[in-house]
Amino acid sequence: MRRLLIVLLFLAGMAAVVAGAAAWWLGQPLRMASQSIELEVEPGTTPRGVAQAVVRAGVQTDARLLYYWFRLSQQDRQIRAGNYEITAGTTPRSLLQKLVRGEESLRAITFVEGWTFRQMRAAIAQDEFLKHDTAQMSEAEIMAALERPGVAAEGRFFPDTYTYARGSSELAVLRRALRSMERHLEQAWEQRTPDTPLKNVDEALILASIVEKETGRASDRGLVAGVFTNRLRIGMRLQTDPTVIYGLGEAFDGNLRRRDLQADTPWNTYTRAGLPPTPIAMPGKASLMAAVRPEPTKAFYFVARGDGSSHFSPTLDEHNRAVNRYIRGTP
Repeated sequence: MRRLLIVLLFLAGMAAVVAGAAAWWLGQPLRMASQSIELEVEPGTTPRGVAQAVVRAGVQTDARLLYYWFRLSQQDRQIRAGNYEITAGTTPRSLLQKLVRGEESLRAITFVEGWTFRQMRAAIAQDEFLKHDTAQMSEAEIMAALERPGVAAEGRFFPDTYTYARGSSELAVLRRALRSMERHLEQAWEQRTPDTPLKNVDEALILASIVEKETGRASDRGLVAGVFTNRLRIGMRLQTDPTVIYGLGEAFDGNLRRRDLQADTPWNTYTRAGLPPTPIAMPGKASLMAAVRPEPTKAFYFVARGDGSSHFSPTLDEHNRAVNRYIRGTP
């Protein structure tokens, strides 16, 4: 009987030692090959496979220990597929919590105000962490996939920073940007001035894109919108260079010539009255609001001063004097 008691005490002591060692190990930072490690857990991966993937990624521990921990925690079947970032200081306990909660590492991509859809696609193509599922798709195919068939892509995406999990679809990011623009556009349209010459939200988006490209200084945005609004009211041509440049497309070499102003395209607001058929860039929230609530002004003209600001004129004579002063350098 005494021998049995001794054996039982010994086993209890060993169990306590093992339990203590396990508790200590669970709270210790895992050794890693680098300060930050990318871990991909594919759908359907077994708990043992997850433990092995952690070690292959660069965590310097025994995969069997991780697997036993996953099993003993009784959370092994709750581990979620995804892309994770394991950083220095991560313990076995915090690693499992991250995997069970699905705390994926997030990346970010920024779409800049004033960018064209072509520039936006170039940024997407260069992002190494996105799944490039639109690379071989045309603009029309992309819009159809986004459930907007027949709608031009230009200007339809809101410029902002979007976070996503590594391996996310390009279409998923585009869909978020599309819906964000639609929300901002509707909100702006609800706040439009009663006497706006704009007929619908599409025209507001087009005008906002022009305002975005024509504004050199944020404080001038409302007046720029006011000038174009005044012109639309009386049927005067907008005569804005950014629309001509957009119409030239890849043929534009950075130097806008007189012959370019005379070359008719659907976007040439020197040769055609009214708004162009599509936006010419992605407008931000401020430009959307300026388009629907322009600053009251008697000006019909403006010219860049050369410091980012513009000089606004109510008459052509005053405008010509401003052009002589700021462009030609003559009094």
